[in-house]
Amino acid sequence: MLKGFRQRLLRVDLTNRRIWVEPIAEDVLRRFLGGSGLGAWYHFQETTASTDPLSPENLLGFFAGPATGTLVPTSGRHAVVARSPLTGLWGEADVGGRWGWTLKRAGYDGVLISGAADEPVYLWINDDEIEIRPAGHLWGKDTYSVDELIKGETTAKTVVGSIGPAGENLVKVAAIMFDGKDARAAGRTGLGAVMGSKKLKAIAVSGSQDVPVANPEGIRRLLQELLPLMKRQAQGMTNYGTAGGMVTIEEVGDLPIKNWQEGSWPEGAKKLSGQHMAETILVGRYYCASCVIGCGRVTEVKEGPYLTGRGAGPEYETLSTLGAMCLIDDIAAINYGGELCNRYGLDTISTGALIALAMEAYEKGYLSPEQTGGRPVKWGDPEIMLQLISDIAQRRGLGAILAEGVRASVKRLGLPPEFDLEVKGLELPAHDPRAYNSIAVGYATSNRGACHLQGFSHVLEKSVTLPELGYPELQDRFAVDGKGILTARAQDLMAIYDSLKMCKFSLFAGVKPTHMLTWLNYVTGWSMDMKEFLQIGERIFNLKRLYNLHLGVDGRQDTLPLRILQQKRSTGGAAENLPPLSQMLKEYYQYRGWDENGVPTSKKLAELGLEREAGS
Repeated sequence: MLKGFRQRLLRVDLTNRRIWVEPIAEDVLRRFLGGSGLGAWYHFQETTASTDPLSPENLLGFFAGPATGTLVPTSGRHAVVARSPLTGLWGEADVGGRWGWTLKRAGYDGVLISGAADEPVYLWINDDEIEIRPAGHLWGKDTYSVDELIKGETTAKTVVGSIGPAGENLVKVAAIMFDGKDARAAGRTGLGAVMGSKKLKAIAVSGSQDVPVANPEGIRRLLQELLPLMKRQAQGMTNYGTAGGMVTIEEVGDLPIKNWQEGSWPEGAKKLSGQHMAETILVGRYYCASCVIGCGRVTEVKEGPYLTGRGAGPEYETLSTLGAMCLIDDIAAINYGGELCNRYGLDTISTGALIALAMEAYEKGYLSPEQTGGRPVKWGDPEIMLQLISDIAQRRGLGAILAEGVRASVKRLGLPPEFDLEVKGLELPAHDPRAYNSIAVGYATSNRGACHLQGFSHVLEKSVTLPELGYPELQDRFAVDGKGILTARAQDLMAIYDSLKMCKFSLFAGVKPTHMLTWLNYVTGWSMDMKEFLQIGERIFNLKRLYNLHLGVDGRQDTLPLRILQQKRSTGGAAENLPPLSQMLKEYYQYRGWDENGVPTSKKLAELGLEREAGS
């Protein structure tokens, strides 16, 4: 048997309440690894352009990777995939914690769910014992409560992934939350609504089986060599989390401020920084399975109007979107807002974008008192932020419109095009393409819509060198030539991360592609070389592109919001830059082997072994 993998896919048909296990062929695993790559392969085979995202025919997949469940550092991750109800396109969310690690120990590389139950249910996976259980008593409850209740019905070691009221209400920015109060989120592209449409409240997993690897001694030797370096280089993230760089991010012009309208906000950034969090509300750190970094924040607010118990604290994206985007600098209020999003099961990135949209629309006179319930929706008001989080999750008042996402809200509210801050339907995360030109290319071409993590290219312009990709030195963030190539290479590497299932923050800890490849070979027993390894990422990225092409996407959708392309920040560290997207896209398409319409050529597809998929 192939090491590192279980070669077992757990399939669940909720309509017919049928459960079975089917084998996964080694050649498929070698071509797509696991995670989102393997999920994309299954969706390509089994869904069509007519598959409605909220229909029983849509597939909802949860996939680990070959590294998951092993000693490979930062491998406590899994992917969630489906056709997105928010964008109508390829949908995926990557999440850490312990759920994927436990699924692998239960004996599965993934779970693929079809159909829809006629009443609320949850799935209980306990090694080879699988049950579809009634969940009527859980429906309507928040994710923290569901975690506690299911553990009471199963075991204390059970790891739970669940939706909250937002997913039940089919909110298009609904998340799937894992690990209870530690709140690891599969946040992006609205996959919580897919789970809600299937009346699937939760998936609870317990596993007791070690994952066999081909060369455990090799893994340990490399660990002994790298761990001291990883801990040393990642110390800042351990101490201050993902918001530890908040002040620097604001200084270089990367922080989105007042719905992407302003260029600098130094005092606000200080108040939302990881350093300020450590001085005020931080009480502990959270480590995902197999992690040595511990970027997760554990916070508690013990006084004031925003009391919270001990639980998951806000990450950089939450602090930026609920904070800087809305001009709110009260870290306790944002911590409370983040907890509300976790409990309701909402993506904090999209939710913050929607609240900022409402604030700008109110300021400019596009919202009437009737639409806002008679209450001013003003910048910097924490109470409005908290109210809108609840309204979006419950589809109440203005929240019923915002629950459909930015693109739909702009149309419903009759707002000008400058308000339409999304790419392919997905709201922008908290990194500004005007600060790093490669982010502009990455947002425009990402298969799930605006996403910095699908490329993560800006780290090569900021702090990371990757000689294996041809970047032994840091790159000029405002340069234009070469940015299409850099973005494509970074996207291919990130596709490997999302399929091998390692955390991208390991890059900051000194992990290089050579280390990743060595671990993969030690885990599986393969003798893969770097060329084949990197080509896997290119194959996965192109397969997702083909999926979207079948849904009507081409180069016309590879663009950015007008505000990003035409409105300078005017102040701050990226005051005058506007990314010349068309020039960089031309280089990108040429390097990728795509035609001028953004379609992979037959030559490129043959090179990647995707001819059959292209013809299906």
